[in-house]
Amino acid sequence: MVRTRFAPSPTGYLHIGGLRTALYAYLFAKANGGKFILRIEDTDVNREVEGAKKIIYRTLKDAGLVYDEGPDVGGEFGPYIQSQRKDLYLTYAKQLIANGGAYYCFCGNTQRDKTSPVKYNKHCAKLSQKEAARRVAAGEPYVIRQNVPLTGAGVYTDTVFGEIKVEYKDLSDGVLIKSDGMPTYNFANVIDDYLMNINYVIRGVEYLDQTALYNLIYQGLGWKIPHYIHLQPIMRDAQNKLSKRHGDASYEDFIQKGYLGEAIVNYIALLGWCPKDHREKLSLAEMIQAFSTDGLSKSCSIFDEDKMRWLNAQYIRELSSSEFYRRALPFLQQTPHLAGYDLQYAAELLHARCEVLSDVHKLTGFLSGFDNFNTDLFISEKWKTDKAAAKALLPELIALTQTSFDNLSNALADFSVQKGLKKGAVLLIYRIAITGAQITPGGAAEIANLLGKQNCLSRLTSTLNRL
Repeated sequence: MVRTRFAPSPTGYLHIGGLRTALYAYLFAKANGGKFILRIEDTDVNREVEGAKKIIYRTLKDAGLVYDEGPDVGGEFGPYIQSQRKDLYLTYAKQLIANGGAYYCFCGNTQRDKTSPVKYNKHCAKLSQKEAARRVAAGEPYVIRQNVPLTGAGVYTDTVFGEIKVEYKDLSDGVLIKSDGMPTYNFANVIDDYLMNINYVIRGVEYLDQTALYNLIYQGLGWKIPHYIHLQPIMRDAQNKLSKRHGDASYEDFIQKGYLGEAIVNYIALLGWCPKDHREKLSLAEMIQAFSTDGLSKSCSIFDEDKMRWLNAQYIRELSSSEFYRRALPFLQQTPHLAGYDLQYAAELLHARCEVLSDVHKLTGFLSGFDNFNTDLFISEKWKTDKAAAKALLPELIALTQTSFDNLSNALADFSVQKGLKKGAVLLIYRIAITGAQITPGGAAEIANLLGKQNCLSRLTSTLNRL
């Protein structure tokens, strides 16, 4: 059975790049009838952010990436939080030492290779296992380092990039077990992947060279090496990667900006993968059906929020009126100038005009920004209107509003016929006079219905006085 995993560190909100890795692992597993596992890699305790684990659980479930096994759902290969597995890693590190694949190191980071400031010079690798064991028994502080060959190369096949060859001389004897007994990521992820039967490892391309080190651990312990699928990064622009450290948006940031979860997932699926039929709008179920590693790209993808906004608008248009109202309600309630108005009716007007849910604020800005609007808005070449025409019509439009508000749409149409004017010209003047806005989420009668009779009369009178 195909078994994939997503193994984030609990260092804050789930970044878009991390969510895409989780999505591809989920899609590959489900497309092949397999299982998707969540594991929390929290061995770097200094970087852990309080509450980050819950954010990861919440984000994956909200995005529809329901994991079959994980810290909060259980499973036969738990625990699924690395810090809770601390005691088992030393056993495997000692096996590697016995097999020559690792060694005790007592000199910390003081010994450096003359050819590289970041490479350890194998000083403690020269110690006999007997001498090393004596120093450990004496209570001397130590770490356990990987014993990387000085010659040769690690060769393996990646599903996306083909054959990868990494010269061992370019790699360093990295730490496997730290002085506090905690494993490093580079060691723990191998042990956990094996013990959890993970046979397809999907992760970022930055691990291509490191994978040669991981394979040495698999070989040193006599274990079968998994299949690898490495992914190119998502870029902010041509030079810079999207990065949590640089404040780039997370999944929950976009939710708070008014994007729909299904639209976010759909968009990030296309950042590095393309279905064979080149569809752009796919549900999660359709992605599972279409997903294939053949569609994964060897090139980086650039995150284009305008494109995601366009895609989000397609999802919003397909919502029923009641569902749009349900999703938009928090944004409507958080918009101060909508207080006291009929929010459900406002949602009806806004539904076809929102690209993201937070648009409700700017699209209804005329409710609070009416005073001192630019009266040049009455000037229209298309409808042959100007400020003088508006000034001449407004007294009669005020009277019409007073007597015919409940049937305003028909009244305005009849009025335009009586005056020998184009209906569009009358509607433009009326709408500008009650909103002071060039663009509104509805026509004259619709906006008037939202404002109510007294508000309309007050605004019409105010506009006439200004003219």
